[in-house]
Amino acid sequence: MQLLDPTAETEPVRRTRRAPPEKIAGLRVGLLDISKPRGNIFLDRIESRLAAEGVAVTRYRKPTFTRPAPAELAHKIASEVDLVIEGLAD
Repeated sequence: MQLLDPTAETEPVRRTRRAPPEKIAGLRVGLLDISKPRGNIFLDRIESRLAAEGVAVTRYRKPTFTRPAPAELAHKIASEVDLVIEGLAD
């Protein structure tokens, strides 16, 4: 499997993929809305399912989908949650 980095790097940096957690119970989960139409609907459903399992969720939103998340937002997310689910939808 080849994973591609969707950022605008002219020379992509090779990154090792982190193994997913065995379970999310007890972890802090962030949901990142990238501001595309209907992405919030997808994330609403994910949040409902996680809440039903007793998982605490924090929501975040990028100002626009046309640019990477601002550094401040990325740092905030990294400092507040253990894993992130990013909502991509149209």
